[in-house]
Amino acid sequence: MKKIGFLSFGHWANHPSYRVRTASDSLLQSIDLAVAAEEIGIDGAYFRVHHFAAQLGSPFPLLSAIGAKTKKIEIGTGVIDMRYENPLYMVEDAGAADLISRGRLQLGISRGSPEQVIDGWRYFGYEPADGENNESMGRRKGLEFLDKLSGKGFAQPSPNPMFPNPPGLLRPEPYSEGLRERIWWGAGSNATAIWAAEHAMNLQSSTLKEDESGKPFHVQQAEQIRLFKEAWRKAGHQRTPRVSVSRSIFALVNDMDRYYFGHEAERNDQIGFIDKNTRAIFGRSYAAEPDQLIKDLAKDEAIQEADTLLLTVPNTLGVDYNVHVLSSILEYVAPELGWR
Repeated sequence: MKKIGFLSFGHWANHPSYRVRTASDSLLQSIDLAVAAEEIGIDGAYFRVHHFAAQLGSPFPLLSAIGAKTKKIEIGTGVIDMRYENPLYMVEDAGAADLISRGRLQLGISRGSPEQVIDGWRYFGYEPADGENNESMGRRKGLEFLDKLSGKGFAQPSPNPMFPNPPGLLRPEPYSEGLRERIWWGAGSNATAIWAAEHAMNLQSSTLKEDESGKPFHVQQAEQIRLFKEAWRKAGHQRTPRVSVSRSIFALVNDMDRYYFGHEAERNDQIGFIDKNTRAIFGRSYAAEPDQLIKDLAKDEAIQEADTLLLTVPNTLGVDYNVHVLSSILEYVAPELGWR
């Protein structure tokens, strides 16, 4: 049994083939897709966060709106770049979104990813502290966010407040109990996955990771997950961690599917560089008739290791087609692989 969610990048462009032409289209269709996905039995609605791009960049209004219009589906991100964030403001936003959804927020954060602009976080007013680089700044801010989610007071109250204060030090409000256990770290390397486990965060692993052994992507990712689980065990955390992997998976069940994604059938892992010094491996897409798709996915070691699978969706093709994509996986693929 696995939880199956979708992951949307929320692209929009004024392109004749797109059903998502504007930012408004992207936001409103994201809400509609989450509602429809809940109705067909999808477990999670997750959204990628990119700044300075025609994509979803401000997650909390969207997550809150989805939380208000749904009842069961998990709502999350994959991932928020902490280099751009004010951790205290984010504690307030996340707490509000989680309370609106009644405890369904699953928040993926990370130290960052390749950007649209050079050092975009500088435009948001952030600079690394002395001795930091931008990566360590992202981790520091991530840990501050986790610390402040604990609910412990730390701010000295004013002797002349506008409203009466409770006794003791104050914390950001609204506070949502249990949210700290639903924070995930997006890890692109084995070492980062171990670090996430040591700090009691769930693990998100995408379709890209550092190429650390030359093995196929799914094998390297499975090894990363096993290292995470072992580090979690050694750290002595009391709860069971969660692990998600994302995949582009398309069951070709009609002519439209074949037209859109038939060319993906022969795709293999790709090697590239996410910066001038970091060699990365990009996982393949899966697209085939259901019987073949089941055979291919049964060999994916990382999916077997994870408890949550996030299906990347082509959001620009509109809500109806994406519901079809998700329904096809639930109907033709998931039962045969024991995911349902």
